[in-house]
Amino acid sequence: MQRSHHCAQLTKPDLHTTVTLAGWVDSVRDHGGIIFVDLRDREGVTQVKFDSALREQASHLKDESVIAVMGKVELRPADMVNQNLPTGEIEVDATELVIHNLADTPPFPLDDAGGDKVNEDLRLTYRYLDLRRPKMRKNLAVRHRATKSVRDYFDAQGFYEIETPALFKSTPEGAREYLVPSRIWPGQFYALSQSPQQFKQILMVAGVEKYFQIARCFRDEDLRSDRQMEFTQIDVEVSFIDREGIYTLFEGMLKKVWKDVLKHDLSTPFPRLVFKDAMNRYGVDKPDTRFAMELVDFSALFKTSSFKVFASTVTNGGSVKAINAKGLADITQGETVALEEIAKSLGAKGLAFIKIEKGEWKSPIVKFFSETEKAELTQRLNVEDGDIIFFAAAPWERACAILGRIRLEAAQLLVKRGKLVLRADQWNFVWVIEFPLMSYDEEKGSYAATHHPFTAPVVEDSHLLDSDPKAVRGQHYDVVLNGMELGGGSIRIHQPAVQKKIFEDVLKIPADVVESRFGYMLKAFTYGAPPHGGIAFGLDRMCALLCGTTSIRDVIAFPKTQKAQDLMAQSPTPVTEKQLRELHIKITGETK
Repeated sequence: MQRSHHCAQLTKPDLHTTVTLAGWVDSVRDHGGIIFVDLRDREGVTQVKFDSALREQASHLKDESVIAVMGKVELRPADMVNQNLPTGEIEVDATELVIHNLADTPPFPLDDAGGDKVNEDLRLTYRYLDLRRPKMRKNLAVRHRATKSVRDYFDAQGFYEIETPALFKSTPEGAREYLVPSRIWPGQFYALSQSPQQFKQILMVAGVEKYFQIARCFRDEDLRSDRQMEFTQIDVEVSFIDREGIYTLFEGMLKKVWKDVLKHDLSTPFPRLVFKDAMNRYGVDKPDTRFAMELVDFSALFKTSSFKVFASTVTNGGSVKAINAKGLADITQGETVALEEIAKSLGAKGLAFIKIEKGEWKSPIVKFFSETEKAELTQRLNVEDGDIIFFAAAPWERACAILGRIRLEAAQLLVKRGKLVLRADQWNFVWVIEFPLMSYDEEKGSYAATHHPFTAPVVEDSHLLDSDPKAVRGQHYDVVLNGMELGGGSIRIHQPAVQKKIFEDVLKIPADVVESRFGYMLKAFTYGAPPHGGIAFGLDRMCALLCGTTSIRDVIAFPKTQKAQDLMAQSPTPVTEKQLRELHIKITGETK
């Protein structure tokens, strides 16, 4: 039987019509002479009634069995109306039943309340069942609508959607890659593409001008709640554009997605924070601005302090910073120890703090503070009874990072106590801009590109490339939402001489290595490369935020676990000796 309607479609205007439905048995209720089945498909639920003629056949039904029914639409009795369902006023009086498949009892409840309590590994082992849950079906629908919205937006803006190769060449200076051996070229390898970066820049040289792609990317890195080994990004590149054009273009995209998916009007333009301000105020380059608790610099105050730890840090060129976690003076000993361990993991020797309770400042370090120092702390941090002040004394970047992490952890403790509300539907977007073009690796004694080596320097800083690369700002930008980086990109270098200079003179990559890895790109630039820039948005992360979940595994149909396994298909797996021989590979180490 071909169905005539889906299971959320029938209402009172359909009374007395003969219909055909198909789907899964959501529940079975035997009321003596009549059996009621809630029939579910992707769209919703309809109640089906089986009277004496079909009762015997229907009595064999179990939850999650797949059936088709034909019948007539009738009104439910007044006491059986379900106002929570679009189909809650009607039912289908079945005249024919086809049982396509009787189901075994599922290993866990398929409702949201029960399924959420189940161990995630079990859910991923039976992912086909997990995806039947209402929440997971909704997540897939949100992902579809968000992706369609993105495609519609860029199509309206005159972009071409172009696929780039998944099999690329190895670029070992980036993140760890997945290597693919070549059968035809023994001993040589492809790498699964970490990003279409080089191809999309070549497309600009080719005169495409406006490119986008919903791109599958691969990185062999440790997995987290917001990271997968294979992921999807909204990849874009545009010719003849500057940073202001990028901001406007992508604010428009996000505005459309939020409107299409959530019916929410985002406020644009988004605020902008230069990298140094983001670090100084929030201690991180992806700040959650839904709450205050900003870092305050007290280096000048403690430069001549009696508290030698702070004074010596400042004398040696470091910084002393503090935050006021308002209302958290009731922190427990265990919570304090946990915060201290976090600070130590970031390079701190400990975590200095002062509690203010009943007008008294409580801390072993208070005795070293002058009244002037206490007064300035009170005034600049708005210190009140019930607050706790946390300090970090370290080189500037480390001090920022330590307090930035403590800020986030303190916020969660306040949320736990009901003293702070962090709404998932509060959309605090911010652009973080003007990152350092280069960072210096003290151990290696060399520079590394902060973003990637194709990022153009801020024009006003270009003259510093030879004398002080660390002082050069890049035309790099990240868009951040509620503490999560959604996307990042830059205006690119389009002059071959400048790109070669970055590779060889700043990054000190040998000329022969530059030629072998990037020679084709530099050659392409000599044939007329337009000014261009772009960005890559994490589609998985964006969909997770749209769905109100903290894990991107919840918005990916078949994700890997944190151990990089597919528990449903049981991969990765060993391969045969014949397969290895064809690829000219021999396994020499132990295998799991």
